[in-house]
Amino acid sequence: SMAAPRSLVADTSGRPTDRDLESNSDCPPPKKKKPEKISVSLQEFMVAMGIFLVFSIALLCIYITMPTAEYEMLKLPRSLSDLRSLKDHLGSYAESHPAKFILVYCSTYIFMQTFMIPGTLFLSLLAGALFGVIRGLSLVVFNATAGASSCYFLSKMIGKPLVTLLWPEKLHYFQGEIAKRKEKLLNYMLFLRVTPTLPNLFINLASPIVDVPFHTFFVGTLFGLIPAGYITVRAGMALGDLKSVKDVYDFKTLAALFLIGFALLLPTILKRKRVYE
Repeated sequence: SMAAPRSLVADTSGRPTDRDLESNSDCPPPKKKKPEKISVSLQEFMVAMGIFLVFSIALLCIYITMPTAEYEMLKLPRSLSDLRSLKDHLGSYAESHPAKFILVYCSTYIFMQTFMIPGTLFLSLLAGALFGVIRGLSLVVFNATAGASSCYFLSKMIGKPLVTLLWPEKLHYFQGEIAKRKEKLLNYMLFLRVTPTLPNLFINLASPIVDVPFHTFFVGTLFGLIPAGYITVRAGMALGDLKSVKDVYDFKTLAALFLIGFALLLPTILKRKRVYE
């Protein structure tokens, strides 16, 4: 008898037939998806550097107007002992030249917050040590909000490569959380500011990248920093009793902050529950 045509013979061995190999050879192998290339233009980089230089020159001009005996001993505190020395050194100058001292203090705080320089916690403690609760808290909240807003706009220009490089997974998580809470975004921003769920530095940098509107960012920052600011200023008033920076936010303090945060987030949780029901 005649042999059956090759195309009609079933191959039960599990190996690919000649025809399978021929058909597969016509299909190109799947291309690997290239990672998104993120870069900063020269113009954006130059604008950011220009802003940094303007801030630096303005700060330098403010410092050199102080008496030589005062600004020669100024340095950013990096420990509680540095902070106590700075408080003792600046106490009389803050009383005799309050307006000039506040200008120096605010300029330094906003500069550090804008350009992500660590150490603003020590400046917040210093505000409590020198000015008490009401004036100290007002200064801390004003400066932290102004500095965070400046950082927001700076990140809007050149921040995406930095945030994507440093916190890719955290940025992806944050983007998903923002997308889920579009209708109650202010409550979520207040929750983030009140609680230490995400670092404030990350929130400042990532918010414009994940399309948090500035007015929501500003209001959430202004009111959300009040509880933590109050705790820090009160700790600064008892600066001599502090043994470590960790004592500022002990377990009870953190528990209170999270309780306030969850109370702010409650409307969002209840609304989502009603939607599911």
